[in-house]
Amino acid sequence: METKKHHIALNLFVFIGIVFIAYMLQTILVPLLFAILLSVLLYPIVRFLERKLRFNRIFSALVSIFISFIVLLAVFTFIGLQLEEIISKSGEYVESIESKMKPLILDAEKTTGLNTDEIVEPESLKMEKVVKDNFSNITDFIFASGSILSNLVIVPLYMFFFLLYRKFFISFIYTLCEKRCCKEDTKQILHKLYDVQQNYFMGLITVMVLVGILNSIGLLALGIDYPFFFGFLCAFLLLIPYIGIIIGSILPALVALATKDSYWYAVGVIGIFSFIQFIEGNLITPKITGSKVSINAFVSILSIVVFAMLWGTAGMILALPITASLKVLFDHSPQFHAYGFLLGEPTEEFLKSKARRRLKIWKQIRKEKKKVNS
Repeated sequence: METKKHHIALNLFVFIGIVFIAYMLQTILVPLLFAILLSVLLYPIVRFLERKLRFNRIFSALVSIFISFIVLLAVFTFIGLQLEEIISKSGEYVESIESKMKPLILDAEKTTGLNTDEIVEPESLKMEKVVKDNFSNITDFIFASGSILSNLVIVPLYMFFFLLYRKFFISFIYTLCEKRCCKEDTKQILHKLYDVQQNYFMGLITVMVLVGILNSIGLLALGIDYPFFFGFLCAFLLLIPYIGIIIGSILPALVALATKDSYWYAVGVIGIFSFIQFIEGNLITPKITGSKVSINAFVSILSIVVFAMLWGTAGMILALPITASLKVLFDHSPQFHAYGFLLGEPTEEFLKSKARRRLKIWKQIRKEKKKVNS
């Protein structure tokens, strides 16, 4: 009994130590983890260049990273140009929103008896002033959040070496694990880890495209300005699970409020995006991503919250792939198998209510009584 208590205490101490180290070394670990995950995503391109086009390993790694850089550059250039155009109209949008909000404010003053000017100065409510006063803080938050944008140099460099030295690193893992498990078991675990990450990211890209198309169609139907930009921007924010699409719906809702003659257009935007999020979470993602990233919803949300506290926005993006990888490792470790079970999706037997089971028993009893009476 004492040995078991010491074992639990030791595991808890190790867990706290790992969390502390992860927090202290986030500037090293975050770009390193992004580089590993993006290297896994680019590996099929590297393998195609090496096997089909006979490129050497250095050139294939450089070409694949260059292609990904060009794609990202095109995406962010498009976003930047569209944002510049929207910002140029921000004065008109602000005036329009203020004119529509005044009747609501007057109604609130009549109902509550409070004067809003006494609570908040009118100048402080102006969107232009808020943005100008806090622009440096907003940009500092974005670039200090540990995202890939803040590591434009170091992440591609890590990716190059991961793709170049991949066999060397795999041999190191085999050597490290040879005393604990055979080479075949280690190879199987590595394959499952690779499949989980590929499945997650390729599925995520496919889901982004589908959600972007659905968002754009919804905005087009409502006649909102810049439908494809807002539709795919919101889909891109799926990188931040669960809350990304909510954040992405705010901007087109404000544009709808500014450019349309009814509040219902803004409500319609939020309603359409919420409906698409429901379809994405319950139909699109489960069908496309499949069962290999089989983490239950509670663990998914909990991991996002924990990693957000640990690493900020970057932690929210990394939460699900890291948790999925941990599940694979736990499933193949007898010591941590219970934790792998806890991370996974519960089977139907754990979701059945006792009432249904009792109803079945009661029906069987009634059938037996009828047979006896007959």
